[in-house]
Amino acid sequence: MTPRMQHGEPGATSTRGVLDPAFRAASLETMRATSADPEAELDLLIIGGGVVGAGAALDAATRGLKVAIVEARDWAAGTSSRSSKLIHGGLRYLEMLDFALVREALQERGLLIDRIAPHLVRPVPFLYPLTKRFIERPYVGAGIALYDGMSLASGHSRGVPFHRHLSRKATLRSAPSLKDEAFVGSIRYYDAQVDDARLVMDLVRTAANYGAVAANRVKVVDFVREAGRVVGAQLADQESGEDFTVRAKQIVNATGVWTDETQDLVTDRGQLRVKASKGVHLVVPRDRFQSTVGLILRTEKSVLFVIPWGRHWIIGTTDTAWTLDKAHPAASSEDIDYILDHVNKVLKRPLTREDVEGVYAGLRPLLAGESDSTAKLSREHVVTHPVPGLVVVAGGKYTTYRVMARDAIDEAVRSMDLNAPVSCTETIPLLGAEGYQAAWNSRHRLARTSGLHVSRIEHLLGRYGSLARDVLALATSDPELARPLPGADDYLAAEVVYATTHEGARHVEDVLTRRTRVSIESWDRGVAAAPVVAGIMAPLLGWSQAQCEREVAFYEARVAAERASQEQPDDESADETRLNVEDIVPVRD
Repeated sequence: MTPRMQHGEPGATSTRGVLDPAFRAASLETMRATSADPEAELDLLIIGGGVVGAGAALDAATRGLKVAIVEARDWAAGTSSRSSKLIHGGLRYLEMLDFALVREALQERGLLIDRIAPHLVRPVPFLYPLTKRFIERPYVGAGIALYDGMSLASGHSRGVPFHRHLSRKATLRSAPSLKDEAFVGSIRYYDAQVDDARLVMDLVRTAANYGAVAANRVKVVDFVREAGRVVGAQLADQESGEDFTVRAKQIVNATGVWTDETQDLVTDRGQLRVKASKGVHLVVPRDRFQSTVGLILRTEKSVLFVIPWGRHWIIGTTDTAWTLDKAHPAASSEDIDYILDHVNKVLKRPLTREDVEGVYAGLRPLLAGESDSTAKLSREHVVTHPVPGLVVVAGGKYTTYRVMARDAIDEAVRSMDLNAPVSCTETIPLLGAEGYQAAWNSRHRLARTSGLHVSRIEHLLGRYGSLARDVLALATSDPELARPLPGADDYLAAEVVYATTHEGARHVEDVLTRRTRVSIESWDRGVAAAPVVAGIMAPLLGWSQAQCEREVAFYEARVAAERASQEQPDDESADETRLNVEDIVPVRD
């Protein structure tokens, strides 16, 4: 299957913020030039391509700064593609009296829904089941009323309805699969959800659109120091094996759970330490139980969410300390049983292992404290300047990424001899956001002109926003590209082309786990689609047949290792099993 429309040809799709191979090569050349020409020095180098690093790159670029961002693996490869996919104020933090964090998160939730990413962030209803008569309803109701009130006070509550109290009978109408005896009533309230990996992708693309240079699969192996100051970094291109130096006035370390390791390349007297907490989620088909709303359930340790996710439910999460491999946190059999046991307490028909379609595990970067429980560690963030030339940002919540990014760039700018403007990212819509509502209103016409079902158009609009027209242009240029991927009916072959030519995908894994969510939404976790994806990517990236075969073999081995790790009884054995597969690297002639 060879795409007929290539980037740059007449009639090709939009070139705004395009992360194609040529852009990556040009970005690397821009960074290399800084070591030879003092005039080429960067204002800022951002390390880490998760949501905070990507947000920092956008913040810097929209202030007019010369900025580069590098990521050792793929954009959002770590925590930022393995979250609960919620944009929320953190209802349980009210119980901890952390009002400032909740207020800040609700403000950001509103901005994302209203302005920054309405194509990716949308309200979703939840039920908070009540189990005790008389006492619980006023207590929980007061908390949720405060939650809604703080949202209203933020000035960004459009599209997020206020809560409602429901009787047991009304609760069962909303969620017929709940056990009658599991609750006495409920309160329905709203939060929001997001495709976390796609939000990061749009942040990076938008930053590139405003002048940032960006390269994934580029690792920082050391820092360059002069007179006790960090003035640059030694980088390794994971694709070519080339090492080179980049110079910048300030470097921002936004590496999440790798904060300590990156910071330790410079100093062992860092001002903060990060502790990793593992969160496991299960993905089950939507038809396994009936409900028109999500659920939030109290557990002895934290809370458990049951989140509507297209034709699926996402159920999670755990919250346990993790000290093993950070690149590939493994879900164990114990994790899966914990989630199933807790959700089955409220379901008429219990879920079993056979109902689980996908499993994923991510690590929260929590600020280390005195508590042994990761559930009690702070979700607030800290920005420090451990040595001149290096800014470190860590902690925080996915929802407040923009504030974290702003604070990090504020600190970096403060240390430079620059009169840089203040942050303006609260006013900057991401690519795909502008014109999204008009595109949504035109979805039936787009369905007629493209020959695709309107539900397909809606799925594309919910992933690409107004840029869905670019994907549709590819699909209508070649009937082969309008076909769904094997075993993954929700995704078109055209999306593989777009991921490669516009979104920086370098490997089959990038497409199946982050540009799409096939790896967690299909029963075979993308194994059937992998050869087709490799065949589409090969001519676009110049792969040999040998590289094509290696890509497919690696992906199959990765899936097998993850499945095997999920059969192991504990973290140690699950980690050992998952690490049987090394990361993919290109064949280097």
